[in-house]
Amino acid sequence: MTVLNNALVALNDTFWAYLVIPLLVILSVYFTVRSGLVQLRLLPDMFRVIRGKAGTAPDGGKEISPFQAFAISAAARVGTGNIVGVATAIMLGGPGAVFWMWLMATVVSGAAFVESTLAQLYKVRTDTGFRGGPAYYMLRGLGQRWMGVLFAVIITVTFGFFFNSVQANSISGAISTSAAQFGVPTGWVLNAVVGLLLVALTGMVIFGGVRRIASVAQALVPLMAIIYILLGTAVVILNIGEVPGMIADIFASAFGLREMVAGGVGAAIVQGLRRGMFSNEAGLGSAPNAGATASVSHPVKQGLVQTLGVYFDTWLVCSVTAFIVLLSTSEFDGSRGPEVTQYALQANLGDWSIHALTIILFLLAYTSLLGNYYYGESNLRFLDAAPEHVTYFRSAVLVFIFLGSIAPLTLVWNIADVAMGVMAVVNLVALAPLSGIAFRLLRDYSRQLRNGLDPQFTLAKMPDLQNVEAWGPVEGGLLEDQPREEGAAPSDPGAEITPEEGEGPEGPGRPNGSSND
Repeated sequence: MTVLNNALVALNDTFWAYLVIPLLVILSVYFTVRSGLVQLRLLPDMFRVIRGKAGTAPDGGKEISPFQAFAISAAARVGTGNIVGVATAIMLGGPGAVFWMWLMATVVSGAAFVESTLAQLYKVRTDTGFRGGPAYYMLRGLGQRWMGVLFAVIITVTFGFFFNSVQANSISGAISTSAAQFGVPTGWVLNAVVGLLLVALTGMVIFGGVRRIASVAQALVPLMAIIYILLGTAVVILNIGEVPGMIADIFASAFGLREMVAGGVGAAIVQGLRRGMFSNEAGLGSAPNAGATASVSHPVKQGLVQTLGVYFDTWLVCSVTAFIVLLSTSEFDGSRGPEVTQYALQANLGDWSIHALTIILFLLAYTSLLGNYYYGESNLRFLDAAPEHVTYFRSAVLVFIFLGSIAPLTLVWNIADVAMGVMAVVNLVALAPLSGIAFRLLRDYSRQLRNGLDPQFTLAKMPDLQNVEAWGPVEGGLLEDQPREEGAAPSDPGAEITPEEGEGPEGPGRPNGSSND
């Protein structure tokens, strides 16, 4: 087992350093240039469109709003990686890893924009709203079903099983650390109790479908972020005199001559880029599964919202962890990721902060369980799973959550790391030829913005696009322009199509008569 684990670590390091990271950075720079620095240029508009209202689904209920879709993706991406991963990156790469994490977020947010815009364009209609993601634009945009199937299988297994096991393990570990402070016996019994609790809490939500997941995520994501940011702010205020030195250390370690000679710069770059991607998931292909669920009047709107999610994850939440760790005077030799942050908080705020962080870790990891599960379900449905197969999948997810709570998962983590890299490569290979469509949509969106309008899109604007289902028929008039000052955007144009026109395999949303999924 040790030999296998060491081999996976070596494979991970080589795979990420020489393929995944270079491919992601090169394409992200290309996307950034082609889009005219959209991730910074339209930053103010991101805060406007995230407040958009949802339309009405075919079953009469509410569709998923832009903020709810943002919350689902944030629930998955803002997890233990923001606490465990950042602390680990600093331990392995030094303070300079933080700078490269920040830079990575800025650059790869261009990829986040492209992938979520495409996911919106190629989403499909369901009884409760919409569903989509990379597997859908690989099939509908590229016409490569094999690629979509490969991606769907990898993300279903990796996020639904492996990553959920890791998140559950982080929860049980954090609770054990807190329990030890009270003299409560730790071990497999406590971990089993935690596992059963997680199974019960997760089961109550995931068996309720995407609407219940969105509602829980919408409530918990802001709560956990606010609590964690308040703790980080308290640490910064208590150490305000050390902040300038900390910032200087971050930049000096990222470019310093001493670190360059010792090889520290290379370690900082690799750790910062790798942990940054693991945390914000830009370009990975996971967040678009959430972005596709949103009810918006233009695909670019949710592309902007998901770009904002990258900043929320890395610039805000990851930075809080970095400041907590770097402003601590504790020694961390032999400590693991969650212990580093817990001990750093303890050194600054006292013993009570360990328990506060345990609560935060619980919220972070629990919401990640929900987001990860949804990614799996969405892609399982892409594979044309029968309803009973979805039920089996939900049950299997709960089993992996329980096993993750009671078992050491170093090997599982490394397997998931390899799978995540494969996912990223498959997604990026698909994004490269499809990105031109995203930039066409961006030009249409920007033109309407310049004219003071609330951007809207229908397929009639770009009738040459193939296999687009949720944006109205190819023929027909365009929606009338709506001034931005009139408030909420109109409902999704696809809602105007009757079931007979829009849901059958030969409907006008499929000009080539392609089959569903």
